[in-house]
Amino acid sequence: MSDRTFLTAEEVSERYRSSVSVGTLRNWRAMKIGPTFVKIGKAVLYPMNELEAWDQRNTVTCRASKGLDVDKGEEA
Repeated sequence: MSDRTFLTAEEVSERYRSSVSVGTLRNWRAMKIGPTFVKIGKAVLYPMNELEAWDQRNTVTCRASKGLDVDKGEEA
């Protein structure tokens, strides 16, 4: 990752490969949902540590399918 401490909405959208658009981020801010942001004047900035925490809160842990050898990637 970058050494930057904050990302703009455009950079956040790029971070998530445009699956979260700038418009979606705008709507989320209005509804007070989504990643935490800082607003200074008109500037909206997303702290990297908050984005990483948001990623962790939205991580889905999956279990291996029955009969699947995870080490070899083959069925048993």
